[in-house]
Amino acid sequence: MTQGRTQVSHDQDHRETRIPETAKDRALAPEVPAQAVFRLDDVHVHYGKFLALRGVTLEIGRNEITAFIGPSGCGKSTLIRCLNRMNDLIPGARVEGRIEYHDQDLYGEDVDPVEVRRRIGMVFQKPNPFPKSIYENVAFGPRVVGMRSDSMDELVERSLRGAALWDEVKGKLKQNALALSGGQQQRLCIARAIAVAPDVILMDEPCSALDPVSTGRIEDLMEQLKHDYTIVIVTHNMQQAARISDRTAFFTAEAAEGGGDRTGLLVEYDRTDSIFTQPADKRTEDYVTGRFG
Repeated sequence: MTQGRTQVSHDQDHRETRIPETAKDRALAPEVPAQAVFRLDDVHVHYGKFLALRGVTLEIGRNEITAFIGPSGCGKSTLIRCLNRMNDLIPGARVEGRIEYHDQDLYGEDVDPVEVRRRIGMVFQKPNPFPKSIYENVAFGPRVVGMRSDSMDELVERSLRGAALWDEVKGKLKQNALALSGGQQQRLCIARAIAVAPDVILMDEPCSALDPVSTGRIEDLMEQLKHDYTIVIVTHNMQQAARISDRTAFFTAEAAEGGGDRTGLLVEYDRTDSIFTQPADKRTEDYVTGRFG
């Protein structure tokens, strides 16, 4: 992969879409993004002999927030980790099917996984700042990838401003990051992610360990960040998905015919307002209305 953010022509990637009038129509022809950053075609994920996720096909739009929702064990986190090849680090993990990132095979032989993870950053469920100063946390990634050190102060400030944290920490940049509150630590992790100029930010349940006030700040931040980045979030909080996402994918886990282990699968993917008000699949309806069991 080449360095820098890929620029995608609107005219080149634009395709005509229609907005179906009924849930039945949407099940046959769901609205697709005008500009797709990711295209997944029949993706299966295995951990050794266990099939964790099967048959996922969807497109993730540029400068949108896409939410993955569904019960525990349905493959949401497994799938989001496929998008920046984090599953490569798990022994026995195997991805089948095709995942394209800006029309390039993400798992092609000539693709550098390290470069993939620079351009497609990850923010994890539990804030994980390094046991270093606030400044060094943000500067760490740019230094590793060889970005210019003579402008590091400016880059650190810009990244902290981008994560809506600068005003709270600008007078204590040398302070250990572990002294920050949980919400501040999570925003610091977001600043650390955007410091290396990614194209996409993946968030795996970024608010599950935070209080409501901190959660609100992270949600507000995501709304701001989507103007510059494509965001994919895994969340168990359906209200959060409804509030912040442009599109929502609902996953569930079902046993194959004849029994055996339960495998994750994509049930439905569409505009968030449609998923929550007029779902095309009864399993989606049962989940979003609390009747799922």
